[in-house]
Amino acid sequence: MTTAEGSSRGSERSARGEGSGSDEALAAGSIHDAGVGDVHGDGDGTNARRWAWGGLAIVLAGGLGLRLWGIRQGLPYAYNADEADHFVPHAIEMFGHDLNPHYFANPPAYTYVLHYLFAVWYGGTAGVQHAIAIHPGDVYTLARVAAAVLGTAALWLLYTTGARLFGRGVGLLAAAIEAVAFLPVFYAHLALNDVPTLAPLTLSLLGTAGVLRKGRARDYLLAGVGLGLACASKYTAGIVLVPFAAAVAARYLQAQPEAGRRALGGIALAGVAALGAFLIANPYAILDYSKFHSELVHQSTLSAEAQGKLGAPRNGGLAYYLWTLTWGLGWVPALAALGGAVSVWRRERALGWLLVPAPLLYLAFMGLQGRYFGRWLLPIFPILCLLAALFALQLVDAVVRRVPRARVALVVALVAALLAQGLVYSVHSGKVLASADTRNQTRDWMLAHIPAGAPIVVEPVAPDAWGTRWNKYPSLLLRISATGALEANTTEQVGIEDYERTLAPALIGYYEAHGYCWVVSGSTESGRAFADPKEVPLAIAYYRELARRGEVVYRASPYAHGQGPVAFDFDWSFDYYPLAYDRPGPEMTIYRLRGGRCAR
Repeated sequence: MTTAEGSSRGSERSARGEGSGSDEALAAGSIHDAGVGDVHGDGDGTNARRWAWGGLAIVLAGGLGLRLWGIRQGLPYAYNADEADHFVPHAIEMFGHDLNPHYFANPPAYTYVLHYLFAVWYGGTAGVQHAIAIHPGDVYTLARVAAAVLGTAALWLLYTTGARLFGRGVGLLAAAIEAVAFLPVFYAHLALNDVPTLAPLTLSLLGTAGVLRKGRARDYLLAGVGLGLACASKYTAGIVLVPFAAAVAARYLQAQPEAGRRALGGIALAGVAALGAFLIANPYAILDYSKFHSELVHQSTLSAEAQGKLGAPRNGGLAYYLWTLTWGLGWVPALAALGGAVSVWRRERALGWLLVPAPLLYLAFMGLQGRYFGRWLLPIFPILCLLAALFALQLVDAVVRRVPRARVALVVALVAALLAQGLVYSVHSGKVLASADTRNQTRDWMLAHIPAGAPIVVEPVAPDAWGTRWNKYPSLLLRISATGALEANTTEQVGIEDYERTLAPALIGYYEAHGYCWVVSGSTESGRAFADPKEVPLAIAYYRELARRGEVVYRASPYAHGQGPVAFDFDWSFDYYPLAYDRPGPEMTIYRLRGGRCAR
């Protein structure tokens, strides 16, 4: 809403006797009146709407395009372990039993979305089971498209939230920032719950904005429904409760007793709506409460554990997340969000309480956890984008007061600065993901050069189905003692995170003695060892011995010619952010051993 339009509507309401004075004060706060929504310089409401809707159409189309570009990356194999193990498999398993997911480490709302989408798309149980058996790549594509569409819907909701709080200009610019920011674009390409959660989360923010500005029953209802659905999609999305509480407090603390009573009624309405929405999207939280509670506690315990992943950063979660903002959101948007937080806190305290504490509390909480990954920041991205857009357009207003003719040039420059980094890296990501994965290239070479049934060793860089044509060595079997010697008749298995701890040079002799002549290695496994060599000296010795005794017969590189390698990282080695990448996947190497039975 532009300032002129908001003032006009406020006058109309006053003439009709609608709203209380305090409602009007909150609805037209100092920042909203500052003109930050009127970036086009035209006070006419019709032209403003046309301008904003045209811009929004471009943002939504561009955002959806970036999210769909390369959507089939890696298929028919789901190389992301979380994607392969969680939402799609559980959605399909429900066709074989009741709707109880029997899995609550991640909440099941997105799983239910996929289950019903598969049921409609494939016509029921038989169609779904046939599709996943014969055309698994199509099933994962459909699930990924659902994530991309929900991520795009979140952009529209973010625009509407910004327009309600500040004006159309802020809403549009905030949506544009999120449309091109690297993390929400990249993770829209995977059937994970991170990006789909942004839709109900932002819906709750939209309702919260209405609570602050209008205080209507439908605003409380919207905020509650969004909160419930968001928590049923990803537990950490509950952070949107903080802005809602701030908006309710602002309503309750108004001078009129009637406003306080309405706020209390709104809290009850929002609470019932949130609980109802949560249980609709996660009914077995009640129907199978013991399982739900035990897995929720287990997931919380895992997140709080000290980072146990080999090769993981050791400099603390807060520093890691602040670094993540510089590339996952972008340097300029991150700094602008900081400026917006300072500005909104100084100029409109009620709005400051709504927008500022949530990101700070979230960063503090997540930073104290023992494990950390860039995508876990996504629940605060909508608020950060709003703050960044607000600061940028406030800067425009401040300059235009002194140099009126500079408006257009300054808007163009600031928009370009806010969007450039995200756009460059998201376009690069689309180009990378649209190329053949190095693991697919490697498998194609193996199909042509390694006979079916031949004994092979494959590191856990691909799902089991990837190597079923051959006789795979059980890579997660622990044959090595603490001293590096082979142990006979062992049956102990380790988890995938401990694979590097199963390696020692003695294994190479075992391979040769038992005819495992082809060894397939990926840099996302060896990279962990070399990132933390003191932790796994036997694995380092294994890789060096493998390079000495094995002949490299094939290598597939993900890097552009003359670029790379990129140092191992639990984000960049899997989301391919650096511009050195030319295609997805680790650097793959196939060794041919020549000793023992392999000599023949």
